[in-house]
Amino acid sequence: MFLFKTMPLVSTILILIILLAGGGQGDDKTDCRLVKESESERKVLKLLEPLKNRDFNLTVKTDKDDYTYVFRVCGAAVGVDGAGLVQINNKNEKKTRIGNYTNAQAIGGSDWVMLIYTGGTEYESHCNKESRKAIIMISCDRRTSAGDLSLVLEDRERESDCFYLFELDSSAVCPVLQSKLSTGSILLIICFSSLAVYLIVGFLYLRLVVGAKGVDQFPNYTFWTEIGNLAADGCDFVCRSRGSREEPPTYRGVSTEPLGEEPEERDDHLLPM
Repeated sequence: MFLFKTMPLVSTILILIILLAGGGQGDDKTDCRLVKESESERKVLKLLEPLKNRDFNLTVKTDKDDYTYVFRVCGAAVGVDGAGLVQINNKNEKKTRIGNYTNAQAIGGSDWVMLIYTGGTEYESHCNKESRKAIIMISCDRRTSAGDLSLVLEDRERESDCFYLFELDSSAVCPVLQSKLSTGSILLIICFSSLAVYLIVGFLYLRLVVGAKGVDQFPNYTFWTEIGNLAADGCDFVCRSRGSREEPPTYRGVSTEPLGEEPEERDDHLLPM
């Protein structure tokens, strides 16, 4: 009886373990595995986060060939497990693995990222039958979040290190623009914006609510007409001293006190008696 009672609990635990294990595998399918793990390459891959979970298709037609290339950033392209870039032959629907996102490298520059997928399907007769490799050059273009995939070159006429070179434009790899406005400029913009809001809102309120006409529509019109006098009074109060001031004497020894009334000179003694 005890065994039967504990069976549902054991089954529940096993199911949870399987689900957690499956979830971990799902996470691995949505992220690149680097050939050599490094923090710098992880930072470069982080720039490509906006480009994940979408396929980039390219069709190339020539007289002999008709191919469609499907590229996905750190994910399985067209459902091919582990393949980040796949070539599809449109004539016979054959899928060729060009490169694996499970063997990836990431190199970043100032405004570009080079994503390299290695470990693709081996060549049948070229490049000493080595594995295919895809190089995707993602360049900065602020006008688009993700442009069209284009094939630049398939270099397979060498003995080793053959590769497919693709290009893709995206704003995801563009550097962050630094603000060129100084603190003073920002403060001026804020002041002028606040003044504009004050004038517009005040004008509308006085005209539509109060019913003002003419210059009375200007907010606080009386204050603004007197602001010049108020500024002059403030300057006079701060910069000039109050009270009477005496002018300094022009010459030394001259008293600044007011002179009393001088006695009248009499010349009666000069008259003849």
